[in-house]
Amino acid sequence: MDFSLFCAALQNSGLAQWINTTRGVYTIIECVHVIAITLVFGAILVIDLRLLGVASNNRPFSSVSRDLLRWCWIGFVIAALTGAMLFLPNAISIGQNRQFWIKMALIVVAGINMMIFELVTARSVAVWDNTLPTPVAARVSAALSILLWTAVIVFGRLVGFTAVVDDPFAEVL
Repeated sequence: MDFSLFCAALQNSGLAQWINTTRGVYTIIECVHVIAITLVFGAILVIDLRLLGVASNNRPFSSVSRDLLRWCWIGFVIAALTGAMLFLPNAISIGQNRQFWIKMALIVVAGINMMIFELVTARSVAVWDNTLPTPVAARVSAALSILLWTAVIVFGRLVGFTAVVDDPFAEVL
């Protein structure tokens, strides 16, 4: 199936129509989405600042991570669900929006950064858990994480404020 047809089908779905036409639903979903993003970014920021030696230095990294990661994942699941619901009523235009695709790519890259950290750097956490500075790889991962998630938020905001003119064959009004 052609992606534009898929987006049209999503946009014409009953759920999309309900979100788009029921008073206040879109706004409530958007508010929950923003709160979920705040939860994700807040948790990640505290963890990354601990890795950088800027915050929570009086606690072992493993303790900070353990306490915050569950909240990060809860927020991420809520943000993904509400994000999908925000996509539905505008699937055709958002599906063609360059900023949306950059945001999605940044989320994937941030996930890869986290996976590399977990599979490589965090394996030796017992050695550096209470020490500062943390290993260079941990600090690089933390700085990259902050940069990537900040960019995700910026491009997410740009989605709603950019016209779809990315298609060189599209008519420009």
